[in-house]
Amino acid sequence: MKYMVSDLMFIVKKAWYENGMICLIMSDRKEIRFPVELNKKLMNATDQQRSNIEIICVGTGLHWPDLDEDLSVTGIIEGRFGY
Repeated sequence: MKYMVSDLMFIVKKAWYENGMICLIMSDRKEIRFPVELNKKLMNATDQQRSNIEIICVGTGLHWPDLDEDLSVTGIIEGRFGY
């Protein structure tokens, strides 16, 4: 069966910042990590700002209220980390 990544539903259950990485636990228990250097706002933020992550849109997005930054989980999986 062929499908596009955007056709799948990726749900984040837990998100946190640790040692320069944004870390996610998905609903299927997989763990995804990416370095903050891949996103300009996260790269220039303090550790406290990076740690203040909200899971939004029923687990399909992440929001950093201190930075006014949002990332979709599908985008992260596809390698799109913002600017």
